[in-house]
Amino acid sequence: MNRYSNKIAVVALGGLFLSGLTAQAKVRQKKKDFNLSKNPLANVKSEQPDKILFDKAMKAMNKGHYDVARLDLQTLLNTYPESEYQMRAKLAVGDTWYKEGGTAALTQAEAEYEDFITFFPDAPEAAEAKMKVADIYYQQMEKPDRDFTNAEQAEREYREMINMFPDSSLVPRAKQRLREVEEVLAEREAQIGWYYQSRENYAAAIARLQTVADTYPLYSKSDQVWIAIGDCYAGEAQQVKLATRMPGAARERLQAMYENRAAAAYDKVITRYPMAPHVEDARDRLVAMNRPVPTPSQTAIAQSDAEQRSEQPLRFTDFALGLIKRGPTVVEAVHVGEPTLSDPKRTLATDISRQNVAMFKEAMDEGKPAPVEAAATPTPANEPPRSDRPSAAPEAGRMVPGSGTGMGVQVISAPSGTSQTDPNALVKPVASTNTALPAATKPAEAPVQINDIKTPPPPQPVQQPGVKAKKPKTDLSSESSSKKKKKKGLGKLNPF
Repeated sequence: MNRYSNKIAVVALGGLFLSGLTAQAKVRQKKKDFNLSKNPLANVKSEQPDKILFDKAMKAMNKGHYDVARLDLQTLLNTYPESEYQMRAKLAVGDTWYKEGGTAALTQAEAEYEDFITFFPDAPEAAEAKMKVADIYYQQMEKPDRDFTNAEQAEREYREMINMFPDSSLVPRAKQRLREVEEVLAEREAQIGWYYQSRENYAAAIARLQTVADTYPLYSKSDQVWIAIGDCYAGEAQQVKLATRMPGAARERLQAMYENRAAAAYDKVITRYPMAPHVEDARDRLVAMNRPVPTPSQTAIAQSDAEQRSEQPLRFTDFALGLIKRGPTVVEAVHVGEPTLSDPKRTLATDISRQNVAMFKEAMDEGKPAPVEAAATPTPANEPPRSDRPSAAPEAGRMVPGSGTGMGVQVISAPSGTSQTDPNALVKPVASTNTALPAATKPAEAPVQINDIKTPPPPQPVQQPGVKAKKPKTDLSSESSSKKKKKKGLGKLNPF
């Protein structure tokens, strides 16, 4: 009996052992299948040639043989255009270039991803392709004080991805990458603004800092940006205070305008970023200006606290790696809040300059009496003109018969309604009593003009008695002669 019971126990133990081995084999099979499921299209065991090519390409890509993988994928795309692996193979071609790295390879990867979005715009993998295009520029970003072209392009691509595929599961990751990119761009603009502030170029500094405050409200140093804006307006108020050539009243009004703007900037720090590390600096400035300190709302306190908690402090290792690596350090970027999906209008230095001119004119014109524009009534007829009213236009009168002078002049009669014989009239009609024209007289004849000039005769010599008159010599210098004259003096040396 005991022997029989022992046999039963051995058989039972054997059965349990075999069941355990079977369960372990099933677990191993499940693990193996799970490993194969990394490729969503490779979970079906099949010996189809297109699947064989796809699996071969994936293995080559995982081993780093990107050329072999691209050759197999291109063979699949060209040989089996109706294959169910067509879409994944097209995307995998871009992945081979993306993993290979390098400027040229990343450019080819971007082109492949853009082609995939063009051919399969409604596929779920289109969001993945757009995300990888943005990641290409994200990986090539440089520090804030270097070239920012890749950062701007990455910002543009992440915004397009979020707007084109709002239901994709990759949207949260894209938003966080967008916050990090905006952190870099905001840091660049803020550094430029702080530099202008150090040079007391307040118009340019306010333009840069205001652009940061409007475009990137999630910037980790937004409290410092608003404080710098207030300090710039306070600096302009100090310059106005030292402008002794301005009238005293106008100078005080302009100074008050700048101080009001500075106080508004300090208020923004307290009401929007009440948990920021530099909020106490804004309070101290308001107290020094004798301005009231605002009280932030509970919503602003909760929002600012969440932003501050999401930021990671910059550690020594991060600082050391920032000196070595090419890209920027983005550990201080916030992880909450909605990033800006469209840039507002930038604030330019010319806009700030125009505002300053408008404020100056307002300060100079305030307090002056407004010019009175009274309705000017012309003086009535037959009244002497006055200096405060314009004179009336002359009225066209009647033509007095027989008053023509024949010289293009008309004599205008008195205004209508006024008697011509009124003795009180200031303007009396003037008319000629002689209506007949004088007879035309013939002008005297002009003397005859003589153009020849008469030369008076030479004076005749007076002949004395008893003296024989000498015969005058004849001037032969103007007459030609064939007789050769004899040379005299130095003329003998001239052969001509």
